Amino acid sequence: MGRVVVALGGNALNRAGEAGTYEGTRAHVRETVRPLLSLLQAGHQLVLTHGNGPQVGALLLQQDATRREVPPLPLDVLGAMSQGWIGYLIQQELASGIRALRLPHRVIVLLTRTEVSADDPSFHHPSKPVGHFYPENEARLLGKQKGWTFVDDTARGGWRRVVASPLPRNVLEAPWLKALLAARAVPPFVAILAGGGGVPVVRADKGQWAGVEAVIDKDRTAALLAHLLKAETLAIVTDVPAVLVGFRTPHPRPLGNVGPRELRHHLEDGEFGEGSMRPKVEAALDFISRGGARAVITDILSLPEALKGRAGTILTSGGGRGGLSSARPVNPAPDARRRARTRPRSPGTAGSSGRLR
Repeated sequence: MGRVVVALGGNALNRAGEAGTYEGTRAHVRETVRPLLSLLQAGHQLVLTHGNGPQVGALLLQQDATRREVPPLPLDVLGAMSQGWIGYLIQQELASGIRALRLPHRVIVLLTRTEVSADDPSFHHPSKPVGHFYPENEARLLGKQKGWTFVDDTARGGWRRVVASPLPRNVLEAPWLKALLAARAVPPFVAILAGGGGVPVVRADKGQWAGVEAVIDKDRTAALLAHLLKAETLAIVTDVPAVLVGFRTPHPRPLGNVGPRELRHHLEDGEFGEGSMRPKVEAALDFISRGGARAVITDILSLPEALKGRAGTILTSGGGRGGLSSARPVNPAPDARRRARTRPRSPGTAGSSGRLR
């Protein structure tokens, strides 16, 4: 069996609407680990990444509640903290399952930095919301004091801080991990790394690295990591068994085996939401364009069958029928989807952009 980079997302750690307690998160991690154990039993070499959005959001709330007593930490440090505690939870549950099955594997958690470009356009146009909602007067004050950018989202609760979401350029710890994976003298192991896309860093003076306050899309980092590690498969785990086209129509259709041309056509046709399926599809296409053999998008329970070619959306360079699917449903209202994704704005308070800076 080959090397598989698994990007855990969706309900792997938290369910929508839940409080996000330690006990609840641990229970979800325990459920997530079971299919991963079956992959180890089947002989796959696993490298795991994970999201951290709700966890970093909770840390930001904790900091805000105690900011008068404890100096707050920058966003890159919070990302590093989340890598540690989420990685620890996965490590604990996975190691327990490995011992119960008497498998020889060990589990390691690797704090990971991801290089981004200081010239990435997203630093000039931040758009990734983080933290909680602020009243306008407090948002204005924080914008002046800290240089933060806010957008008006009063329809959902107030003004929200937004940060850059730069593209990943390199995973700094990947060469070390690649060498370790290839070392025959090392016992088999599962590596957990690049949580939340990795801690974003830029090149500073004299070859040093400097952390930046940004959020990297974890699926894009997973695609880059899979390429750097020469993985055969990138597996992106989400909340649904397969990618759907015609999602908000009476007849949505799951995509099974598909080629880059067809999937890119659906992408350009506006089938996938910006904050949900679109970055996952883009990451899968990126991995294949770099020479990857296979990208899978599915939920955690379907993952073992998807790796056998029996479930999920499976993207390969020669997948599908080489052309466009004649059964592709026509989207009747692409403009309506775009309007639904537009942020609410507050005229007259922050200019035509609805932003505070």
